[in-house]
Amino acid sequence: MSAVDVLDYAGLGDRALAARILARDVGAARHLLSANNQRLFRAAWSILLNRSEAEEALQDAYMKAFAAMSGFKGESSLATWLTRIVVNEALDRKRRAKRREKLLEDRGVAFIEDYRETLMQGSKPDQSPEQAVMRRELARVMEAAIRDLPETFRPVFVLREIEGLNVTETAAALDITEQTVRTRLHRAKQRLQAALEPQMASVRAATLPFAGLDCQALTARMLERLGFQ
Repeated sequence: MSAVDVLDYAGLGDRALAARILARDVGAARHLLSANNQRLFRAAWSILLNRSEAEEALQDAYMKAFAAMSGFKGESSLATWLTRIVVNEALDRKRRAKRREKLLEDRGVAFIEDYRETLMQGSKPDQSPEQAVMRRELARVMEAAIRDLPETFRPVFVLREIEGLNVTETAAALDITEQTVRTRLHRAKQRLQAALEPQMASVRAATLPFAGLDCQALTARMLERLGFQ
């Protein structure tokens, strides 16, 4: 086993990890992708509300991030830096989609996008079939409720309550003030509380899964796109 194989990437500082990626260390790249895939996917989804679009935005954002890795100075955490790039990519896609929608409407063409995808969550080994079904249903209900939040509240709620980012990290990722983060989170919770708050603790872990095979597949695709061998 080589020194690279046994290197503790999780124990590296952000700048050291970035340096190893710039040196084309495939292990460092794989660690970065695997450690951030789920949070970044959720951030993109909170803006685009479409799983396929969110994954495409995430992949394009990764390409931009790896291309700009030499510019990472450690002024914020690497995770926050990546989140900001993904958020910008998702917002840019949303703006382009709105321009296309406006163009179609101006031409008298109805532009309707139906969001039909049901959240998929595999059952865990220690769950009964009934528990697995209930967990999937609760996750579906939660995703639908989050989707209905105003677009200014939704990314804040996803990053703070589902991903667990702190106020400072969320403010940096979304380029808003910390007070705005607190205000929007409070209002989002108010909207969700009546229907969902009693179930919140057990549902959060199942909402918008992008781990396991999803995470592995994206990591493999990104390593290939980025030219890591």
